[in-house]
Amino acid sequence: MKIFVDADACPVVKETETVAEKYSVLVVLLCDTNHILQSAYSEVKVIGAGADAVDFVLVNLCRAGDLVVTQDYGVAAMALGKKAYAIHQNGWQYTNENIERLLMERHLVKKARRASSKSHLKGPRKRTAEDNWQYAAKLERLLRKILEERAE
Repeated sequence: MKIFVDADACPVVKETETVAEKYSVLVVLLCDTNHILQSAYSEVKVIGAGADAVDFVLVNLCRAGDLVVTQDYGVAAMALGKKAYAIHQNGWQYTNENIERLLMERHLVKKARRASSKSHLKGPRKRTAEDNWQYAAKLERLLRKILEERAE
């Protein structure tokens, strides 16, 4: 089992590594050439720049039972299609039960953005240390569940 992180602008790399190291799970950080990442724990894969290049490599590398950390609903959907687990950087798990709704919401927001004369909608609020702590707790809970299922 590996944890694959869509690491371009991912705010929870450190938290992911801390939890993974506790359970001796390998982490693979994927980023494009516009980001420079270094890690004492994780394997870092730098992918050539290009629209969705990191996303496609991540999905090609992940296997059934792996865990993907991403804020991209499309990447999460493809990971679920490969029987991998997926978690958002805010700590909520993507599932076969919620992914279609999330993709539809993304589509509707994109459509509304195109139809609006406004070019930018209000973004998410600033991340807090509490957000990072909540993510780490939820990641650890999910990781324990995955490891228990594998042991059965």
